[in-house]
Amino acid sequence: MNLKEIITKDTLPRFAYTNMELCADARAVVLDFHGLNGGCEMIAEHGDTARQYAAHGVLYIYPYTSPWSWMNDTAVRTADAILDAALAGAPAAPDIPILSTGGSMGGLGALVFTRYSAHTIAACAANCPVCDLPFHYTERDDLPRTLYAAFAHYPMPLEKAMETASPLHLVPTLPRVPYYIVHGGADRAVIKEKHSDRLVAALRTQGYDVTYHEVPGMAHCDLDEKEMQAYMDFIWRHAGAAL
Repeated sequence: MNLKEIITKDTLPRFAYTNMELCADARAVVLDFHGLNGGCEMIAEHGDTARQYAAHGVLYIYPYTSPWSWMNDTAVRTADAILDAALAGAPAAPDIPILSTGGSMGGLGALVFTRYSAHTIAACAANCPVCDLPFHYTERDDLPRTLYAAFAHYPMPLEKAMETASPLHLVPTLPRVPYYIVHGGADRAVIKEKHSDRLVAALRTQGYDVTYHEVPGMAHCDLDEKEMQAYMDFIWRHAGAAL
């Protein structure tokens, strides 16, 4: 299946939200991958986040990669096709910086997309990301059905299939780009000690450029104003946008 024939600059709104019409002169691109059960509703109006990105000259893309994609092979191909269509609709320099971001399942998606994307990713920001996908399968009762749906078509045992989209299992094959990870100590959906703590330790052992914000008392993906500013400052810095 040739996704480039399906996902084009004309059909793009069916597959992703973008702020393209607000961002006439894009100087960077930010992909914002949704969490589990996200992407079910199509975004109809430009919100504050999209307008903020546009004001900084950043093309913002929220891909609808399916609510249970876990950045599997289809999600990677879909995100790449969405990115191609967006860049065709808003012509940009070949070396435009592309950032991969997201929270929870989207945080995993942001990390994994840096590894498999056909595009060169400049930097990655992840909020409370799932980092050990085989462990996550055992972490909550609502997860096994989603992971089976994402990986059952792989020609290998399920655990091995999950490892192909598990950030912890992809070290040291992840690209050498700057990473920003934030995780809350009160996260009960994705336990910090089982995920980000272990990934950051593995990345640092391998000499990666990783900034890690550990936030005591913070619940899942619940950035306060200070942490949101730090998260966005990382994005602005690597997008080359003015603060």
